[in-house]
Formats: sequence, structure tokens, C-alpha cells
Amino acid sequence: MTFHTASRSTARRRVAAALAAPVLALCVACGGGDDGVKDEGIASAPDGPTADGASGKDKAKDKGKDGGSGSSKPAAEGKSAFYDAQLTYVRCMRTKAGLKDYPDPKLSGYLDWPKIEKLVDPNGRGEEYKGGKNGVCADELRAAMNQEPERDAQKDYESMLAHAKCMRDNGVSKFTNPTMSGGNVIPGGDPNPANPALDQDSPAYERAEQACASKLLEGLDGMQ
Repeated sequence: MTFHTASRSTARRRVAAALAAPVLALCVACGGGDDGVKDEGIASAPDGPTADGASGKDKAKDKGKDGGSGSSKPAAEGKSAFYDAQLTYVRCMRTKAGLKDYPDPKLSGYLDWPKIEKLVDPNGRGEEYKGGKNGVCADELRAAMNQEPERDAQKDYESMLAHAKCMRDNGVSKFTNPTMSGGNVIPGGDPNPANPALDQDSPAYERAEQACASKLLEGLDGMQ
């Protein structure tokens, strides 16, 4: 899976997935749930003990941004630290990456993807999504992602499920449901991302995407 063969919307999803918070198991190549899954079925993070005796929910709750060391964020961290770190990244993108119009992050700290989308070179490799050419701002991007406040996997799952149903209701019949695995969320979307069945750049898909955008919680845009 390479960026130069992907559409700009597909490229953003792949990059956003790779850089998302650890609570989301954003394995885009794994696809989503089966279209036959009932929309009203809401899965929860497993309660049962794992091999080391901890429950799935406990693991999801305790998982830190350092890759799962079990340490929780200090009280001083949170949205303010996340915003400040994202602003540092944005400034890097404007200077080192040469994208002078790179937009400010939202007040929540999340990047403004619709505005970033307008800056993307359709003939490029998605540098605008992954820290600039040659990853010149990759360290700043990783630092910002490490400051992202912990997310509620169950709420993220329900949001993605509502979004998937909306996409199907708006004509994208093959759009699959997200799934829950081990307390993590695996987004839905294209049933076979390695050989896409959905044309994400088609007018019909873009209309559905616009109609259903409000179904996704902040920070989930572009994840499925």
C-alpha cells in the first residue's frame, strides 16, 4: 500500500489511521465488519480476564500514549497540552515544510482536515498529512499525537457505527461497520482496502460523506 497510488482521501485515511491514538486499532487493511451485522448491535470492550489477569476494559483504560506502559497522563496534561503541541506542529509545517497556509488546529487540538485537504498535492505522496516532505515535521507530529487525550473506545465505536449506517443509507451500500476487538476499535469502510471496492473520490461517495460527517465524534474524521 503506497501513497503514490492512492487518492488524496484514501491517503489521508491511511496516514490518520497510522497516527491515531493507541485506543483505536486502526488497521485499515483489515477492513470493517460484515454488512450483515445488525446496525443496532453495540459491542462493548471485553470484560473477561486476559492472559496476565487484567480485563480488556482495564487494559484499554490504563493504556498510555507511550505505547501501553500502563502509566496514565498527569493531570496537567490534556486538551491544552494537546492544542499547544499541535500548534507547534502546525508552525513547523508552515516553516520547515513550506506550507504557509497550513491551518491552525481546532480549539480541541485536533487538526482541521477539511482545510488541510485543500492544500494537498493530488500528484504527491501525502506529505501534507504525514509531517511534510521527508518527514521534516514528523517529530513534532508524533509529539502532538502523544499529547492526545485518552478516548472512550465504546463511544468511538458507537459513533463509527452510526456513521457507517448513515453512509449505507445515503447510497454507499458496501460501506462496512466498525468492529470491537480487545477493547479497541477497528474502523469500517471499504470491505477490501487493499483492492478498494469504494470510489472515495466519486461525487456520490463525497455527497454521502458530507451528509454523514456529523455522525463522527471529533478526532474520528478520516478514520473510516
